[in-house]
Amino acid sequence: MQISGQSLADSIFLFHKLPYVRKTLCGRDADWKSRGYAAPGGARLARSRSYRCRGHTADAPLLNVQVDGVWMQFPKGLNAVEVARRAQKFIPHYCYHPKLSISGNCRMCLLEVGSPKMDAARKVVMAADNHPEIAWMAKPQIGCATLISEGMGLRTTSPLIEECRKGVMEFLLINHPLDCPICDQAGECKLQEYSVQYGNDHSRFTDDKVKKPKRVDIGERIVLDDERCIMCSRCVRFSKEMVHDDVLGFIDRGSHTTLAVHPGKRLDNNYSLNTVDICPVGALTSKDFRFQMRVWFLKETKSICTGCATGCNTLIGSREQLVYRQTPRENEAVNSQWMCDQGRLGFHYIHLPERLTEPVAKIGQGKLSTPWTELIPNLATQLRALSPDKIAIVASGRLTNEEAFLLSQIRRTLGGDDVLCDIVPRRGEADGILRSADLNPNTRGVELFGLSNGGKTLGQIRHGVDTGRIEALLVFHENLADEAGWPLSSIQKAKLLVVQSILPCPTSELADFVLPGASFAEKRGSMINGAGRLQRLNKAISVPGQAMDDFQILLQLKSALGGGNGIHTIEEVFKAMAEVTPAFTGLSLSKIGDLGIDLKLSNGASSRAAPPSSHATT
Repeated sequence: MQISGQSLADSIFLFHKLPYVRKTLCGRDADWKSRGYAAPGGARLARSRSYRCRGHTADAPLLNVQVDGVWMQFPKGLNAVEVARRAQKFIPHYCYHPKLSISGNCRMCLLEVGSPKMDAARKVVMAADNHPEIAWMAKPQIGCATLISEGMGLRTTSPLIEECRKGVMEFLLINHPLDCPICDQAGECKLQEYSVQYGNDHSRFTDDKVKKPKRVDIGERIVLDDERCIMCSRCVRFSKEMVHDDVLGFIDRGSHTTLAVHPGKRLDNNYSLNTVDICPVGALTSKDFRFQMRVWFLKETKSICTGCATGCNTLIGSREQLVYRQTPRENEAVNSQWMCDQGRLGFHYIHLPERLTEPVAKIGQGKLSTPWTELIPNLATQLRALSPDKIAIVASGRLTNEEAFLLSQIRRTLGGDDVLCDIVPRRGEADGILRSADLNPNTRGVELFGLSNGGKTLGQIRHGVDTGRIEALLVFHENLADEAGWPLSSIQKAKLLVVQSILPCPTSELADFVLPGASFAEKRGSMINGAGRLQRLNKAISVPGQAMDDFQILLQLKSALGGGNGIHTIEEVFKAMAEVTPAFTGLSLSKIGDLGIDLKLSNGASSRAAPPSSHATT
């Protein structure tokens, strides 16, 4: 059988665009508005949250539902797709997303649905197993918009369903280009996966495919390829519902429908790259990652974002000691399934050519690369020669808990509270979604170890350096000339300036000792976000050159100062930290887990200025 392009285009138009036809084809037994929605693809109505897969069902009554012949119990309020997922049955879908409203565009999640069979007296007919007999509907239903009810039956697979899925796949592939060899989505494309599992092994299409715009620049970080778009509307709903930036929509009709930005607008919001994550095909691609690396070559490492105090959970994609991308990792207690673009793209400094890779010591009027085995003992000797009131430390809210703990031990060895210490606070503007006003990722951690006074002591430290009372200044991952606002003339007055950093800066240029450290992607450790949740960093790549993990630098300095105690690994550091820190009692680095632990710390000045997103807890 041969199918003409016009007949297929008309079929697609009827199936995907006209609500009353879709209702008839799919056997809908109620109007869309009575189900809580406008026409498919329309605006979300007041009752739409009932369709959210992980809605507030903790206290909901349990309903008896038959899934593929097996009776189970599920909370009221779930849709059929989520019920199948909990029953470990997979229903393929494109447009459905658990955090977005229901559109019912793709029709891929079709399944057979039945209700309890009634006799002439309108009483439920019971089967021999004391469960209701199921009266199956003649036509399949879409699982995403089908809420479960008492006694409902679901068939996730059957000859009818398999045939329907093949038909939907054939419709979707009619005008889809054969871009797989050059498409960034290859390897994680749902259209590829479902085509193999549910599609036909040949095409009946004989006419030319509809041509649509390619390589459309719709935003600062996004490229659109309309030929690949299957009109699932995930990106449209995300922009409108999650970030309240109603910038995307569909234009034209039938097989000529295309995704476009509204006139005079661009997809430039700080969460735009999340549309790339949720796009099931390769229609939306990231300019930053486009054509950089095939996803099947990437090693994915679970970690957290260090761009602000929210601590969004991430996956670091790396290969051969290079980080290629960061993507959000689901954690309902922190970031749900999203992250901001600023945090996502904040890793390129790791591979800058000017990266500090060698320990350097000032000798005479010049600086020379010096082995760690010489530099650290020399530094320790000079520090021991000074009284505590002549030493000051500028720590950082970027340090891990383990590094902050070791630095607090070094401070104690050097003189305890007589050694002035503080961090450089970083404040920004919270966006009310995920971005925190506190741009330090571990402010609460360094506060826990007594290294922070909220920046209030920085003026005292600077005055001490200016007057000559403070002779030694230890700076960790901070640029005093920029972030703290110190003039270079003040920094130059320190007789002994030690800088531990990743990139060169005016402060490191003046340093007597430069200690090259590790970035967030090159270390293990833990941090406490603004909400008091303890989370883990994991090592994705190795430090370059002769640079060293920060905790190892601090361990060696601590040992050289006379405070060695046989600790060698990051796990041992955490164990020692937990023994003296009540908040970590009974914990280990492995017990933190991939999703972290709520330490239930009292809210302090470093808590998130913006309230948590309503989507982060649903």
